[in-house]
Amino acid sequence: MGETRVDLQHLLEDIRDAYPGSLEETIITEIVANSLDSGATTLWFDAEAAASTLTVVDDGSGMLRRELRRYHDIASSTKSRGEGIGFAGVGIKLGLLAAEEVLTESRRGQSHVASSWRLANRHRAPWKWVDPIGLVSDHGTAVRLTLHNPLSPLLDAGFLESTLLHHFQPLVDPVFDELLAVHYPGGVRFRVCGREVERRPVAAGRALLSIRLGRKRKPSAAGYIVRADAPLPEDAQGLAVSTLGKVIKRGWDWLGFAPSEPDRVTGLMEVPALAESLTLNKADFVRTGPRGALYLACRKAVQEAVSAQLAAWGETRETADEQARRRKARPVERDLTSVLAEMAEHFPLIASLVETRAGGQARLPIGTPIRQAEAAGLHPSVGLLSAGDVADRTTPFVAAPGPDEPTPLPTTPQGEEATAPLPPAPEPDTPPADAHVDWPGPKRRRRPARLGLTIEFESRPEDANLGRLVESTVWVNDVHPAYRRAAASRAEGYHLALTVAMVLAPLAVEPADTQSFLTSFLARWGEAIDSPPERRTRRRRRISSAKGSNAP
Repeated sequence: MGETRVDLQHLLEDIRDAYPGSLEETIITEIVANSLDSGATTLWFDAEAAASTLTVVDDGSGMLRRELRRYHDIASSTKSRGEGIGFAGVGIKLGLLAAEEVLTESRRGQSHVASSWRLANRHRAPWKWVDPIGLVSDHGTAVRLTLHNPLSPLLDAGFLESTLLHHFQPLVDPVFDELLAVHYPGGVRFRVCGREVERRPVAAGRALLSIRLGRKRKPSAAGYIVRADAPLPEDAQGLAVSTLGKVIKRGWDWLGFAPSEPDRVTGLMEVPALAESLTLNKADFVRTGPRGALYLACRKAVQEAVSAQLAAWGETRETADEQARRRKARPVERDLTSVLAEMAEHFPLIASLVETRAGGQARLPIGTPIRQAEAAGLHPSVGLLSAGDVADRTTPFVAAPGPDEPTPLPTTPQGEEATAPLPPAPEPDTPPADAHVDWPGPKRRRRPARLGLTIEFESRPEDANLGRLVESTVWVNDVHPAYRRAAASRAEGYHLALTVAMVLAPLAVEPADTQSFLTSFLARWGEAIDSPPERRTRRRRRISSAKGSNAP
Protein backbone atom coordinates (compact mmCIF):
# COMPACT_ATOMS: atom_id res chain seq x y z
CA MET A 1 0.00 0.00 0.00
CA GLY A 2 1.31 3.42 -0.94
CA GLU A 3 0.49 6.84 0.45
CA THR A 4 0.04 10.29 -1.00
CA ARG A 5 3.07 12.51 -0.57
CA VAL A 6 2.91 16.29 -0.53
CA ASP A 7 5.63 18.68 -1.59
CA LEU A 8 4.90 20.95 1.34
CA GLN A 9 7.24 23.73 0.32
CA HIS A 10 5.79 23.83 -3.18
CA LEU A 11 2.28 23.93 -1.70
CA LEU A 12 3.17 26.85 0.56
CA GLU A 13 4.75 28.70 -2.35
CA ASP A 14 1.59 28.21 -4.40
CA ILE A 15 -0.49 29.58 -1.50
CA ARG A 16 1.87 32.55 -1.28
CA ASP A 17 1.48 33.28 -4.99
CA ALA A 18 -2.33 33.32 -4.61
CA TYR A 19 -2.07 36.48 -2.50
CA PRO A 20 -1.69 39.82 -4.33
CA GLY A 21 0.83 41.40 -1.95
CA SER A 22 4.30 40.46 -0.82
CA LEU A 23 4.96 37.51 1.49
CA GLU A 24 5.70 39.89 4.36
CA GLU A 25 2.42 41.78 3.89
CA THR A 26 0.51 38.50 3.74
CA ILE A 27 2.05 37.24 6.99
CA ILE A 28 1.06 40.44 8.80
CA THR A 29 -2.51 40.50 7.46
CA GLU A 30 -3.10 36.84 8.28
CA ILE A 31 -1.81 37.20 11.85
CA VAL A 32 -4.06 40.24 12.37
CA ALA A 33 -7.07 38.46 10.82
CA ASN A 34 -6.69 35.49 13.17
CA SER A 35 -6.32 37.83 16.15
CA LEU A 36 -9.45 39.79 15.21
CA ASP A 37 -11.45 36.59 14.86
CA SER A 38 -10.37 35.59 18.38
CA GLY A 39 -11.86 38.79 19.83
CA ALA A 40 -8.62 40.70 20.33
CA THR A 41 -8.83 44.40 21.16
CA THR A 42 -5.10 45.17 21.20
CA LEU A 43 -2.22 43.79 19.12
CA TRP A 44 1.41 44.42 20.04
CA PHE A 45 4.13 44.24 17.36
CA ASP A 46 7.73 44.07 18.57
CA ALA A 47 10.60 43.79 16.07
CA GLU A 48 14.15 43.04 17.28
CA ALA A 49 16.63 43.57 14.46
CA ALA A 50 19.57 42.21 16.46
CA ALA A 51 17.84 38.86 17.02
CA SER A 52 15.96 38.91 13.67
CA THR A 53 12.68 38.26 15.44
CA LEU A 54 9.18 39.64 15.05
CA THR A 55 6.76 39.05 17.93
CA VAL A 56 3.02 39.67 17.66
CA VAL A 57 0.90 39.37 20.80
CA ASP A 58 -2.87 39.77 21.08
CA ASP A 59 -5.35 39.74 23.95
CA GLY A 60 -7.88 37.49 22.25
CA SER A 61 -9.53 34.36 23.61
CA GLY A 62 -6.44 32.18 23.12
CA MET A 63 -6.36 28.49 22.23
CA LEU A 64 -6.71 25.28 24.19
CA ARG A 65 -4.17 22.49 23.78
CA ARG A 66 -6.28 20.57 21.24
CA GLU A 67 -6.86 23.75 19.21
CA LEU A 68 -3.14 24.54 19.13
CA ARG A 69 -2.54 21.00 17.89
CA ARG A 70 -4.92 21.55 14.95
CA TYR A 71 -3.34 24.97 14.34
CA HIS A 72 -0.38 23.18 12.69
CA ASP A 73 -2.56 21.41 10.10
CA ILE A 74 -2.89 23.18 6.76
CA ALA A 75 -6.45 24.22 5.86
CA SER A 76 -7.69 23.26 9.32
CA SER A 77 -9.93 25.85 10.93
CA THR A 78 -12.69 25.92 13.53
CA LYS A 79 -14.23 29.09 12.04
CA SER A 80 -17.04 29.34 9.51
CA ARG A 81 -17.15 31.51 6.41
CA GLY A 82 -18.86 34.83 7.05
CA GLU A 83 -18.16 34.87 10.80
CA GLY A 84 -14.68 36.32 10.36
CA ILE A 85 -11.87 36.97 7.91
CA GLY A 86 -9.45 34.22 8.98
CA PHE A 87 -11.55 31.20 8.08
CA ALA A 88 -9.28 29.44 5.56
CA GLY A 89 -6.64 28.02 7.91
CA VAL A 90 -3.73 28.59 5.50
CA GLY A 91 -2.40 32.10 6.07
CA ILE A 92 -0.18 31.79 9.16
CA LYS A 93 1.49 28.73 7.64
CA LEU A 94 3.25 31.07 5.20
CA GLY A 95 5.44 32.15 8.09
CA LEU A 96 7.33 28.87 7.58
CA LEU A 97 8.68 30.24 4.29
CA ALA A 98 10.18 33.34 5.91
CA ALA A 99 11.25 32.02 9.33
CA GLU A 100 13.67 29.49 10.71
CA GLU A 101 11.27 28.92 13.59
CA VAL A 102 7.66 29.82 14.34
CA LEU A 103 7.06 29.90 18.09
CA THR A 104 3.40 30.05 19.12
CA GLU A 105 2.23 30.56 22.68
CA SER A 106 -1.43 30.64 23.70
CA ARG A 107 -3.33 30.93 26.96
CA ARG A 108 -6.98 30.43 27.79
CA GLY A 109 -8.05 29.95 31.38
CA GLN A 110 -5.88 27.27 32.98
CA SER A 111 -4.51 26.14 29.61
CA HIS A 112 -1.11 27.70 28.84
CA VAL A 113 0.71 25.95 25.99
CA ALA A 114 3.38 26.66 23.38
CA SER A 115 4.85 25.00 20.29
CA SER A 116 7.89 25.35 18.07
CA TRP A 117 7.48 24.82 14.32
CA ARG A 118 9.85 24.83 11.34
CA LEU A 119 10.14 23.71 7.73
CA ALA A 120 12.75 20.93 7.85
CA ASN A 121 12.71 20.07 4.12
CA ARG A 122 10.36 20.13 1.16
CA HIS A 123 8.15 17.40 2.59
CA ARG A 124 8.29 17.86 6.36
CA ALA A 125 7.31 20.63 8.77
CA PRO A 126 7.81 19.11 12.24
CA TRP A 127 6.57 20.82 15.38
CA LYS A 128 6.91 20.03 19.07
CA TRP A 129 5.50 21.17 22.39
CA VAL A 130 7.77 23.56 24.31
CA ASP A 131 7.54 25.39 27.61
CA PRO A 132 5.83 28.81 27.42
CA ILE A 133 8.30 31.68 27.70
CA GLY A 134 5.85 34.21 29.09
CA LEU A 135 4.84 36.15 25.97
CA VAL A 136 1.16 35.99 27.04
CA SER A 137 0.35 37.13 30.56
CA ASP A 138 -3.41 36.69 31.01
CA HIS A 139 -5.11 35.42 27.85
CA GLY A 140 -4.46 35.56 24.13
CA THR A 141 -1.97 34.28 21.59
CA ALA A 142 1.58 35.26 20.66
CA VAL A 143 3.56 34.38 17.52
CA ARG A 144 7.34 34.87 17.31
CA LEU A 145 9.05 34.52 13.93
CA THR A 146 12.82 34.01 13.84
CA LEU A 147 13.47 35.26 10.31
CA HIS A 148 15.93 33.93 7.75
CA ASN A 149 16.70 37.39 6.42
CA PRO A 150 18.14 39.87 8.96
CA LEU A 151 17.13 42.69 6.55
CA SER A 152 13.50 41.55 6.26
CA PRO A 153 10.88 44.33 6.08
CA LEU A 154 9.17 42.57 8.99
CA LEU A 155 11.89 44.03 11.23
CA ASP A 156 11.09 47.61 10.14
CA ALA A 157 8.58 49.48 12.31
CA GLY A 158 7.65 51.80 9.43
CA PHE A 159 6.77 48.86 7.20
CA LEU A 160 4.66 47.27 9.93
CA GLU A 161 2.69 50.45 10.58
CA SER A 162 2.14 51.27 6.90
CA THR A 163 0.94 47.70 6.25
CA LEU A 164 -1.56 47.93 9.10
CA LEU A 165 -2.88 51.29 7.88
CA HIS A 166 -3.13 50.09 4.28
CA HIS A 167 -4.91 46.78 4.95
CA PHE A 168 -6.92 47.61 8.10
CA GLN A 169 -7.75 51.27 7.59
CA PRO A 170 -11.35 51.05 8.92
CA LEU A 171 -10.06 49.90 12.30
CA VAL A 172 -8.17 53.17 12.85
CA ASP A 173 -10.80 55.51 11.40
CA PRO A 174 -13.55 56.73 13.80
CA VAL A 175 -16.02 56.95 10.89
CA PHE A 176 -16.45 53.16 11.02
CA ASP A 177 -16.61 52.71 14.81
CA GLU A 178 -20.41 52.51 14.98
CA LEU A 179 -20.73 50.04 12.10
CA LEU A 180 -17.91 47.78 13.36
CA ALA A 181 -18.99 47.93 17.01
CA VAL A 182 -21.17 44.87 16.43
CA HIS A 183 -18.11 42.81 15.53
CA TYR A 184 -15.50 44.57 17.69
CA PRO A 185 -17.35 45.97 20.75
CA GLY A 186 -14.13 47.06 22.44
CA GLY A 187 -12.57 48.53 19.31
CA VAL A 188 -9.12 47.54 18.04
CA ARG A 189 -5.77 49.16 18.80
CA PHE A 190 -2.33 48.52 17.32
CA ARG A 191 0.98 49.11 19.07
CA VAL A 192 4.16 48.91 16.97
CA CYS A 193 7.53 48.82 18.74
CA GLY A 194 6.13 50.48 21.85
CA ARG A 195 4.18 53.21 20.05
CA GLU A 196 0.44 53.13 19.51
CA VAL A 197 -0.80 53.67 15.98
CA GLU A 198 -2.80 56.86 16.05
CA ARG A 199 -6.48 56.82 15.20
CA ARG A 200 -7.15 59.24 12.38
CA PRO A 201 -9.95 61.77 12.96
CA VAL A 202 -12.53 62.60 10.32
CA ALA A 203 -10.87 64.71 7.62
CA ALA A 204 -12.59 67.85 6.41
CA GLY A 205 -14.38 67.66 3.07
CA ARG A 206 -15.27 63.98 3.18
CA ALA A 207 -18.72 63.03 1.94
CA LEU A 208 -20.06 60.40 4.31
CA LEU A 209 -22.10 57.55 2.83
CA SER A 210 -24.48 55.20 4.61
CA ILE A 211 -26.39 52.31 3.02
CA ARG A 212 -29.14 50.07 4.34
CA LEU A 213 -29.81 46.71 2.71
CA GLY A 214 -33.17 45.07 2.98
CA ARG A 215 -35.49 46.65 5.54
CA LYS A 216 -32.91 47.15 8.26
CA ARG A 217 -33.01 50.34 10.28
CA LYS A 218 -29.28 50.35 10.99
CA PRO A 219 -26.75 50.87 8.19
CA SER A 220 -25.48 47.74 6.50
CA ALA A 221 -22.54 49.59 4.93
CA ALA A 222 -20.85 52.90 5.55
CA GLY A 223 -17.92 54.89 4.27
CA TYR A 224 -16.93 58.06 2.49
CA ILE A 225 -15.47 59.55 -0.67
CA VAL A 226 -13.31 62.65 -0.87
CA ARG A 227 -11.98 64.90 -3.62
CA ALA A 228 -8.38 66.07 -3.53
CA ASP A 229 -7.04 69.27 -5.03
CA ALA A 230 -4.02 67.47 -6.54
CA PRO A 231 -3.47 63.99 -8.01
CA LEU A 232 -3.23 61.31 -5.33
CA PRO A 233 -0.58 58.59 -5.06
CA GLU A 234 -1.42 55.61 -7.22
CA ASP A 235 -2.11 53.28 -4.28
CA ALA A 236 -4.57 55.82 -2.81
CA GLN A 237 -6.65 56.45 -5.93
CA GLY A 238 -10.11 55.00 -6.33
CA LEU A 239 -12.64 53.51 -3.96
CA ALA A 240 -11.60 50.74 -1.58
CA VAL A 241 -14.02 48.17 -0.18
CA SER A 242 -13.48 46.39 3.12
CA THR A 243 -15.27 43.80 5.20
CA LEU A 244 -14.91 43.41 8.97
CA GLY A 245 -12.12 45.98 8.89
CA LYS A 246 -9.99 44.26 6.23
CA VAL A 247 -9.53 46.15 2.93
CA ILE A 248 -10.11 43.71 0.06
CA LYS A 249 -10.03 45.73 -3.17
CA ARG A 250 -9.01 49.21 -4.31
CA GLY A 251 -9.50 51.29 -7.43
CA TRP A 252 -12.37 52.01 -9.80
CA ASP A 253 -12.43 48.82 -11.90
CA TRP A 254 -14.39 46.77 -9.37
CA LEU A 255 -17.05 49.52 -9.14
CA GLY A 256 -17.72 49.65 -12.89
CA PHE A 257 -17.42 53.43 -13.37
CA ALA A 258 -15.07 56.28 -12.52
CA PRO A 259 -15.26 60.06 -12.01
CA SER A 260 -14.02 62.51 -14.62
CA GLU A 261 -10.75 62.87 -12.68
CA PRO A 262 -10.21 59.43 -11.14
CA ASP A 263 -6.75 60.29 -9.85
CA ARG A 264 -8.20 62.99 -7.55
CA VAL A 265 -10.98 61.01 -5.88
CA THR A 266 -10.53 58.38 -3.20
CA GLY A 267 -12.75 56.70 -0.65
CA LEU A 268 -13.50 53.64 1.44
CA MET A 269 -16.65 51.57 2.00
CA GLU A 270 -17.03 49.01 4.78
CA VAL A 271 -19.54 46.23 4.01
CA PRO A 272 -19.53 43.57 6.77
CA ALA A 273 -21.95 41.27 4.91
CA LEU A 274 -19.33 40.68 2.20
CA ALA A 275 -17.35 38.46 4.58
CA GLU A 276 -19.53 35.62 3.30
CA SER A 277 -18.31 36.21 -0.26
CA LEU A 278 -14.57 36.29 0.42
CA THR A 279 -12.26 34.03 -1.52
CA LEU A 280 -9.88 31.77 0.42
CA ASN A 281 -7.01 34.24 0.14
CA LYS A 282 -9.25 37.15 1.26
CA ALA A 283 -8.03 39.22 -1.68
CA ASP A 284 -11.20 39.14 -3.80
CA PHE A 285 -14.83 38.08 -3.78
CA VAL A 286 -16.53 34.96 -5.13
CA ARG A 287 -18.33 35.76 -8.39
CA THR A 288 -20.50 32.65 -8.87
CA GLY A 289 -23.35 31.01 -7.01
CA PRO A 290 -25.20 32.50 -4.03
CA ARG A 291 -22.07 34.19 -2.68
CA GLY A 292 -21.47 35.81 -6.05
CA ALA A 293 -25.04 37.08 -6.11
CA LEU A 294 -24.58 38.53 -2.63
CA TYR A 295 -21.44 40.34 -3.76
CA LEU A 296 -23.13 41.79 -6.84
CA ALA A 297 -26.12 42.95 -4.80
CA CYS A 298 -23.88 44.72 -2.27
CA ARG A 299 -21.81 46.17 -5.08
CA LYS A 300 -24.92 47.63 -6.68
CA ALA A 301 -25.84 49.31 -3.39
CA VAL A 302 -22.39 50.90 -3.23
CA GLN A 303 -22.73 51.97 -6.86
CA GLU A 304 -25.98 53.78 -6.05
CA ALA A 305 -24.45 55.70 -3.17
CA VAL A 306 -21.18 56.63 -4.87
CA SER A 307 -22.72 57.59 -8.22
CA ALA A 308 -25.24 59.86 -6.49
CA GLN A 309 -22.48 61.73 -4.67
CA LEU A 310 -20.29 61.97 -7.78
CA ALA A 311 -23.28 63.34 -9.68
CA ALA A 312 -23.76 65.99 -7.00
CA TRP A 313 -20.12 66.96 -7.46
CA GLY A 314 -20.38 66.89 -11.27
CA GLU A 315 -17.61 64.31 -11.33
CA THR A 316 -19.05 61.75 -13.77
CA ARG A 317 -18.42 61.89 -17.46
CA GLU A 318 -18.37 59.55 -20.45
CA THR A 319 -15.74 59.82 -23.16
CA ALA A 320 -16.69 59.88 -26.84
CA ASP A 321 -15.45 56.31 -27.33
CA GLU A 322 -17.47 55.07 -24.36
CA GLN A 323 -20.58 56.80 -25.69
CA ALA A 324 -20.11 55.20 -29.10
CA ARG A 325 -19.71 51.75 -27.60
CA ARG A 326 -22.79 52.22 -25.43
CA ARG A 327 -24.87 53.27 -28.44
CA LYS A 328 -23.72 50.13 -30.23
CA ALA A 329 -24.71 47.77 -27.44
CA ARG A 330 -27.72 49.57 -25.94
CA PRO A 331 -30.50 47.93 -28.03
CA VAL A 332 -29.16 44.47 -27.21
CA GLU A 333 -28.72 45.46 -23.57
CA ARG A 334 -32.38 46.44 -23.34
CA ASP A 335 -33.59 43.18 -24.83
CA LEU A 336 -31.28 41.03 -22.73
CA THR A 337 -32.13 42.92 -19.54
CA SER A 338 -35.81 42.21 -20.17
CA VAL A 339 -35.02 38.54 -20.74
CA LEU A 340 -33.00 38.37 -17.53
CA ALA A 341 -35.79 40.06 -15.57
CA GLU A 342 -38.23 37.38 -16.75
CA MET A 343 -35.75 34.56 -16.07
CA ALA A 344 -34.91 35.79 -12.56
CA GLU A 345 -37.98 33.98 -11.23
CA HIS A 346 -36.49 30.64 -12.27
CA PHE A 347 -32.80 31.59 -11.89
CA PRO A 348 -32.71 33.94 -8.85
CA LEU A 349 -28.94 34.32 -8.85
CA ILE A 350 -28.94 36.40 -12.03
CA ALA A 351 -31.38 38.89 -10.50
CA SER A 352 -28.47 40.91 -9.09
CA LEU A 353 -27.57 41.89 -12.67
CA VAL A 354 -30.99 43.37 -13.40
CA GLU A 355 -31.82 46.94 -12.48
CA THR A 356 -35.49 47.83 -12.23
CA ARG A 357 -36.59 51.32 -11.26
CA ALA A 358 -40.00 52.29 -9.96
CA GLY A 359 -40.61 55.85 -8.85
CA GLY A 360 -36.89 56.58 -8.92
CA GLN A 361 -36.07 53.98 -6.26
CA ALA A 362 -33.63 51.19 -7.00
CA ARG A 363 -35.24 47.85 -6.38
CA LEU A 364 -33.19 44.68 -6.35
CA PRO A 365 -35.21 41.74 -7.66
CA ILE A 366 -33.07 39.52 -5.43
CA GLY A 367 -35.12 38.70 -2.36
CA THR A 368 -38.44 39.60 -3.98
CA PRO A 369 -40.10 37.52 -2.82
CA ILE A 370 -37.82 36.54 0.05
CA ARG A 371 -38.59 32.87 -0.58
CA GLN A 372 -36.67 33.02 -3.86
CA ALA A 373 -33.58 34.36 -2.11
CA GLU A 374 -33.78 31.74 0.61
CA ALA A 375 -34.24 29.02 -1.98
CA ALA A 376 -31.08 30.24 -3.68
CA GLY A 377 -29.17 30.28 -0.41
CA LEU A 378 -28.82 34.07 -0.32
CA HIS A 379 -28.13 36.03 2.82
CA PRO A 380 -31.45 37.15 4.31
CA SER A 381 -30.21 40.75 4.58
CA VAL A 382 -30.09 41.11 0.81
CA GLY A 383 -33.52 42.26 -0.22
CA LEU A 384 -34.72 45.67 -1.29
CA LEU A 385 -32.48 48.69 -1.63
CA SER A 386 -33.98 52.17 -1.56
CA ALA A 387 -31.69 55.06 -2.38
CA GLY A 388 -32.35 58.63 -1.30
CA ASP A 389 -30.82 61.82 -2.64
CA VAL A 390 -27.54 63.32 -1.55
CA ALA A 391 -28.05 66.73 -0.03
CA ASP A 392 -24.48 68.06 -0.12
CA ARG A 393 -20.89 66.94 0.04
CA THR A 394 -20.97 66.44 3.82
CA THR A 395 -24.43 64.92 4.27
CA PRO A 396 -24.48 61.12 4.44
CA PHE A 397 -26.21 59.20 1.69
CA VAL A 398 -28.93 57.31 3.53
CA ALA A 399 -31.37 54.92 1.92
CA ALA A 400 -35.02 55.89 2.18
CA PRO A 401 -36.97 54.08 4.93
CA GLY A 402 -39.49 51.42 4.12
CA PRO A 403 -43.22 52.09 4.29
CA ASP A 404 -43.52 50.56 7.77
CA GLU A 405 -40.42 52.15 9.24
CA PRO A 406 -40.03 55.51 10.99
CA THR A 407 -38.06 58.20 9.24
CA PRO A 408 -34.51 58.23 10.67
CA LEU A 409 -33.25 61.31 12.44
CA PRO A 410 -31.06 63.65 10.42
CA THR A 411 -27.33 63.58 10.87
CA THR A 412 -24.81 66.29 11.58
CA PRO A 413 -21.96 67.06 9.18
CA GLN A 414 -19.72 64.99 11.42
CA GLY A 415 -21.87 61.92 10.74
CA GLU A 416 -23.44 61.79 14.24
CA GLU A 417 -27.18 61.29 14.64
CA ALA A 418 -28.95 64.39 15.86
CA THR A 419 -31.09 64.18 18.97
CA ALA A 420 -33.82 66.27 17.35
CA PRO A 421 -34.70 67.19 13.78
CA LEU A 422 -32.41 69.83 12.38
CA PRO A 423 -34.02 73.23 11.69
CA PRO A 424 -34.75 74.13 8.08
CA ALA A 425 -32.28 76.23 6.15
CA PRO A 426 -32.91 79.99 6.44
CA GLU A 427 -33.15 80.57 2.68
CA PRO A 428 -36.73 81.50 1.73
CA ASP A 429 -36.59 79.51 -1.50
CA THR A 430 -35.83 76.18 0.20
CA PRO A 431 -37.94 73.58 -1.63
CA PRO A 432 -40.19 71.21 0.30
CA ALA A 433 -38.87 67.77 1.18
CA ASP A 434 -40.81 66.04 -1.57
CA ALA A 435 -39.82 68.50 -4.29
CA HIS A 436 -37.17 67.85 -6.89
CA VAL A 437 -33.84 69.49 -6.11
CA ASP A 438 -31.46 70.37 -8.96
CA TRP A 439 -28.07 69.72 -7.39
CA PRO A 440 -24.99 71.51 -8.72
CA GLY A 441 -23.37 69.67 -11.58
CA PRO A 442 -22.60 69.88 -15.28
CA LYS A 443 -24.71 72.30 -17.30
CA ARG A 444 -25.67 69.65 -19.79
CA ARG A 445 -28.24 67.04 -18.91
CA ARG A 446 -26.45 64.05 -17.46
CA ARG A 447 -27.19 60.58 -18.67
CA PRO A 448 -28.13 58.35 -15.72
CA ALA A 449 -25.51 55.80 -14.74
CA ARG A 450 -26.34 52.24 -15.71
CA LEU A 451 -25.85 50.03 -12.72
CA GLY A 452 -27.31 46.80 -14.08
CA LEU A 453 -26.08 44.57 -16.89
CA THR A 454 -23.90 46.35 -19.45
CA ILE A 455 -22.10 45.17 -22.57
CA GLU A 456 -18.65 46.43 -23.49
CA PHE A 457 -16.12 45.45 -26.13
CA GLU A 458 -12.43 44.62 -25.81
CA SER A 459 -9.71 43.05 -27.95
CA ARG A 460 -8.17 39.92 -26.44
CA PRO A 461 -6.55 37.97 -29.28
CA GLU A 462 -4.94 35.50 -26.87
CA ASP A 463 -8.29 34.62 -25.25
CA ALA A 464 -10.24 31.71 -26.75
CA ASN A 465 -13.47 32.68 -24.94
CA LEU A 466 -16.24 34.71 -26.56
CA GLY A 467 -16.35 37.06 -23.59
CA ARG A 468 -16.00 37.37 -19.84
CA LEU A 469 -18.02 38.74 -16.93
CA VAL A 470 -16.35 41.46 -14.87
CA GLU A 471 -18.59 42.55 -12.00
CA SER A 472 -21.89 43.22 -13.88
CA THR A 473 -20.31 44.01 -17.27
CA VAL A 474 -20.08 41.47 -20.08
CA TRP A 475 -16.89 42.15 -22.04
CA VAL A 476 -17.22 40.83 -25.60
CA ASN A 477 -14.03 39.79 -27.32
CA ASP A 478 -14.34 41.67 -30.62
CA VAL A 479 -11.28 40.02 -32.22
CA HIS A 480 -12.60 36.48 -31.73
CA PRO A 481 -13.13 34.73 -35.09
CA ALA A 482 -16.74 33.98 -34.19
CA TYR A 483 -17.48 37.67 -33.56
CA ARG A 484 -15.82 38.74 -36.81
CA ARG A 485 -17.85 36.12 -38.69
CA ALA A 486 -21.04 37.31 -36.97
CA ALA A 487 -20.25 40.93 -37.87
CA ALA A 488 -19.64 39.96 -41.49
CA SER A 489 -22.95 38.07 -41.55
CA ARG A 490 -24.81 40.89 -39.79
CA ALA A 491 -25.61 38.55 -36.92
CA GLU A 492 -23.98 40.54 -34.15
CA GLY A 493 -27.15 40.55 -32.07
CA TYR A 494 -27.29 36.76 -31.89
CA HIS A 495 -23.57 36.58 -31.10
CA LEU A 496 -23.96 39.06 -28.23
CA ALA A 497 -26.92 37.14 -26.83
CA LEU A 498 -24.99 33.87 -26.98
CA THR A 499 -21.96 35.47 -25.36
CA VAL A 500 -24.04 36.91 -22.52
CA ALA A 501 -25.71 33.55 -21.94
CA MET A 502 -22.38 31.71 -21.81
CA VAL A 503 -20.68 34.09 -19.39
CA LEU A 504 -23.73 34.23 -17.08
CA ALA A 505 -24.20 30.48 -16.89
CA PRO A 506 -21.52 29.90 -14.19
CA LEU A 507 -23.22 32.53 -12.01
CA ALA A 508 -26.76 31.30 -12.57
CA VAL A 509 -26.52 27.50 -12.35
CA GLU A 510 -24.29 24.58 -11.49
CA PRO A 511 -22.04 23.27 -14.30
CA ALA A 512 -24.31 20.29 -14.93
CA ASP A 513 -27.24 22.61 -15.72
CA THR A 514 -25.37 24.90 -18.12
CA GLN A 515 -27.03 23.43 -21.23
CA SER A 516 -30.54 23.93 -19.90
CA PHE A 517 -29.73 27.53 -18.92
CA LEU A 518 -28.36 28.34 -22.38
CA THR A 519 -31.39 26.79 -24.05
CA SER A 520 -33.82 28.64 -21.81
CA PHE A 521 -31.99 31.96 -22.22
CA LEU A 522 -31.89 31.82 -26.02
CA ALA A 523 -35.49 30.65 -26.17
CA ARG A 524 -36.65 33.60 -24.08
CA TRP A 525 -34.55 35.97 -26.15
CA GLY A 526 -36.07 34.59 -29.35
CA GLU A 527 -39.62 34.78 -28.00
CA ALA A 528 -39.16 38.48 -27.21
CA ILE A 529 -39.42 39.31 -30.93
CA ASP A 530 -42.95 37.89 -31.00
CA SER A 531 -44.20 40.44 -28.44
CA PRO A 532 -46.70 42.89 -29.94
CA PRO A 533 -44.94 46.12 -30.95
CA GLU A 534 -47.57 48.24 -29.19
CA ARG A 535 -46.96 46.38 -25.93
CA ARG A 536 -43.18 46.83 -26.17
CA THR A 537 -43.65 50.53 -26.95
CA ARG A 538 -45.96 51.11 -23.98
CA ARG A 539 -43.54 49.27 -21.71
CA ARG A 540 -40.61 51.36 -22.88
CA ARG A 541 -42.63 54.54 -22.39
CA ARG A 542 -43.49 53.53 -18.82
CA ILE A 543 -39.83 52.83 -18.06
CA SER A 544 -38.76 56.11 -19.66
CA SER A 545 -41.44 58.00 -17.75
CA ALA A 546 -40.36 56.47 -14.44
CA LYS A 547 -36.74 57.36 -15.11
CA GLY A 548 -37.50 60.80 -16.52
CA SER A 549 -39.55 61.81 -13.50
CA ASN A 550 -36.43 61.51 -11.39
CA ALA A 551 -33.83 62.72 -13.86
CA PRO A 552 -32.05 65.98 -12.99
